[in-house]
Amino acid sequence: MSDVVVARSLDEAREALASQPDATVLAGGTDLMVEINRGLRRPRHVVGVAQVPDLRRWSVADNRVVVGAGVTYTEMMTTALADAAPALAQAARTVGSPPIRNAGTLGGNLGTASPAGDTLPVLAALNAEIVVVGPDGERRMGLNDFVVGVKRTSLRPGELIVAAELDRPRGRQEFLKIGPRNAMVISMAGLALVADHDARTVRCALGAVAAGIPRAREAEAWVAERIDWENGASVDDAVADEFGSRVAAAASPIDDHRSTAAYRRHAVAVLATRALKRAFAPGGNRDA
Repeated sequence: MSDVVVARSLDEAREALASQPDATVLAGGTDLMVEINRGLRRPRHVVGVAQVPDLRRWSVADNRVVVGAGVTYTEMMTTALADAAPALAQAARTVGSPPIRNAGTLGGNLGTASPAGDTLPVLAALNAEIVVVGPDGERRMGLNDFVVGVKRTSLRPGELIVAAELDRPRGRQEFLKIGPRNAMVISMAGLALVADHDARTVRCALGAVAAGIPRAREAEAWVAERIDWENGASVDDAVADEFGSRVAAAASPIDDHRSTAAYRRHAVAVLATRALKRAFAPGGNRDA
């Protein structure tokens, strides 16, 4: 039987984890309870953080968005967060059913660290800085330093995910994914694309097609030089198609029970082409 501590403040959560550094952190439980019910996990110590107000907070500034680890998918979709980080809202809409979206959290998606986690490509494309606290104080790191493998993070014993801090660039954001049906499905391939009109750059991150969450940096640099930033920031079909092919080259997919590697690579190319066209469609700019 597990020893369960229900923290009601960030200090209580930190104290509980300091006394039991190997404890499992429980937020919405949408991933953890599946593993427990299947007999894959039997945590001896659990620290519940769903009632910690500090983790449920979020804020929006001109160029930065801070999302607490306890913010749910529903909140990402239905609050002003949806305007400040539209790709995050798009990703949240694809997660499970309404009960899952009401319970599941950003911190839970980060902590699970699955390559198919829907919010993770968005965080990568928005240059997220992950904030954690633990016995040695606060640490901040980029997503690639936080997610170090399939369902593996760089969290140290006793550390807790507190928030993700995201860029808020001026430009359209897109999240797209593909699965065997339109809803309540684990991604076979996913992609987030962010246009930054001030920096004149495009950022593109991939999900479910590698061990981590890669950025298609060569494709990003290539396409940024071919966008007509001066005259409405437009792209033609040939550029969009080539961009898709270059993004697909950044993927390293595998064959598994959900898809073949070849299909995943093809899907990434299609998603990238589609996302770029949407991001630079007429009227796609966000006001500064």
